[in-house]
Amino acid sequence: MSTAYEVPSYGGILSGRRALVTGAASGIGAAIAAHMVAAGAHVVLADRSESVRQGAAALGEQAAAAAAAQPEAVVFDATDEQAVESGVARAQELMGGLDVLVASHGIATQSPLAQMSLQMWNETIQVDLTSVFLLNRAVLPGMLDAGEGRIINVASQLGQKGGTDVAHYAAAKAGVIAMTKSLAQEVAAQGVLVNAIAPGPVETPLVAGLSEEWKRAKRAELPLGRFGTVDEVAPTAVMLASSPAGNIYVGQTLGPNSGDVML
Repeated sequence: MSTAYEVPSYGGILSGRRALVTGAASGIGAAIAAHMVAAGAHVVLADRSESVRQGAAALGEQAAAAAAAQPEAVVFDATDEQAVESGVARAQELMGGLDVLVASHGIATQSPLAQMSLQMWNETIQVDLTSVFLLNRAVLPGMLDAGEGRIINVASQLGQKGGTDVAHYAAAKAGVIAMTKSLAQEVAAQGVLVNAIAPGPVETPLVAGLSEEWKRAKRAELPLGRFGTVDEVAPTAVMLASSPAGNIYVGQTLGPNSGDVML
């Protein structure tokens, strides 16, 4: 994980907050973890890749500068029910509790629906939707007992508008958005605020794996004319996790998307 993030001075707005960030070995998840550390949070980085441990260690200097606790790391597969329960429990043990979950992991593949295999469909739904359900469910008991918490699910603008050759991905991300809204209605009155971020195309390893033809066509559609960067997405998560800035966001889907979706 690179530490070359353009992190603003957040003034300790997440001081005392304890956050678990998944997909934190690279891309948006890694940037969100770095920004939350810079904002003073105690962060546990989670990923199925062992490289997340090096990522957590690399944030040590940044944590010291922000007077934040040394970041920790846990490795687990978010599609495995038992692994999720164990991973969340370990994160809670490392931090003495959990105030914020950011579910930021995912995969992206391409295929016209007419040629899409059931295996490709099922894998995408499992990684991009079912795992988010498992994580949300796992953190809820502790947050509900505490009477407060923030859940931030990273979706995609494709879950709002669809896209060519990505019906499986769009369906999964639409499911994340709908689940976020439904859960927000269930638990907001008990102090747990649930929201989603639906980025547009962002320069990440995930987007890098898509075809150059798709990327050229997508850039041409965007009013801004370019993809975003991870540092332009991460502050949205910091805001949603903070107080008072995030205090009245309930069931919202925020869109750092280069103008791809305008609501």
